[in-house]
Amino acid sequence: MGADLFDSNIAAIAATLVIALPLGEINMLFSFCSIGLFASIIGVLCSHINKKGTPSHALNNGTYLTCILFATLTLIATLLCDFNIRIWLASIIGMLIGIIIGLTSNYFTGDDKMPVIKVAKSSQKGPAFTILSGFSYGLLSSLPALIGIGLAALLSYKICEPIGDGYAMLGISMSAIGMLSIVGMIISNDAYGPIVDNARGLAEMANLGDDSLKIADELDSAGNTSKAITKGFAIGAAGLTVISLLAAFAEIVTSSIGTSIGFDLMNPNVFFGSLVGVSIPAVFCAILILGVNNNSQKLVTEIHRQFREIKGLKEGTVEPEYNKCIDIATFGAIKELLPAGLIAIISPLIVGFIGGVSAIGGFLAGNILSRITSCNAYEQ
Repeated sequence: MGADLFDSNIAAIAATLVIALPLGEINMLFSFCSIGLFASIIGVLCSHINKKGTPSHALNNGTYLTCILFATLTLIATLLCDFNIRIWLASIIGMLIGIIIGLTSNYFTGDDKMPVIKVAKSSQKGPAFTILSGFSYGLLSSLPALIGIGLAALLSYKICEPIGDGYAMLGISMSAIGMLSIVGMIISNDAYGPIVDNARGLAEMANLGDDSLKIADELDSAGNTSKAITKGFAIGAAGLTVISLLAAFAEIVTSSIGTSIGFDLMNPNVFFGSLVGVSIPAVFCAILILGVNNNSQKLVTEIHRQFREIKGLKEGTVEPEYNKCIDIATFGAIKELLPAGLIAIISPLIVGFIGGVSAIGGFLAGNILSRITSCNAYEQ
């Protein structure tokens, strides 16, 4: 749960370390990360609801409080420790863009907003209309997030560029740190949705009554909305993080070979790598979906077998063989993940052996653009 957020957070810190180490800005990095965790603790503790409040407001207010605390405390640390104020601005830009992306996500996923209302109306005419309208709005929702990621990268780059060589890319990486510094609060909101979703299912199965279901539905709706806002941070930070990782890759290569390296798209090696990079996320998703399909078919076959061979199962007088279904779901899921994982590991190695360092740069760039777009549309 939340592995994507932790992955983005650690990747952002690692990329910033590579860029910040030659510039002597390590202390600022760790200070901001520590302050973000402290602000998240305060935000989680303050996310409570009164009798007239709503769950979604409580969760969102906790996120906003965490952001305000982070901005205030990091500014104090910047002034006291004589950090560069431009780097602080870059991190705050990242945090603010994360909020804006989250609000646009809320617009496309909130049950009181136009897209969801239109999808609900379409669903009354049949499942095909539900899929068409829902998927279309999911694709549309990727535009604000992509503009936000590009804007955060551009502004943080321009703000830190006057400081000196290397600081422009540090600005982009610190912008990602600003988005993910409150990862504790983001994870808390992200985990809220599945918890209340399961609670709603338990309330229904236990026949606790309509009042319990009404409360559970309200909590579930709030969980879905808050999850959309936190995904705005996750998607935006992932985009900035991979840009930082690309910069860190260029920094390592430059220090190794002694000359600066660029990724010109007119270079055939770069172009080759970018085409492969663009295709890998689609291939990765296809393999995962096929894995789910294969495992689901095995599970359905097992369920049919039990109904066919176990006497009394249809009448409810005999317990089904739960363990066999659980084994298929768990072991099968791990087995089906292996091909997708191997694709992700082997593909950059093959590209690197064929086209060299420049092809790897193109591969990473193509992978970044394709992954951010597809992941954002999927999340919405």
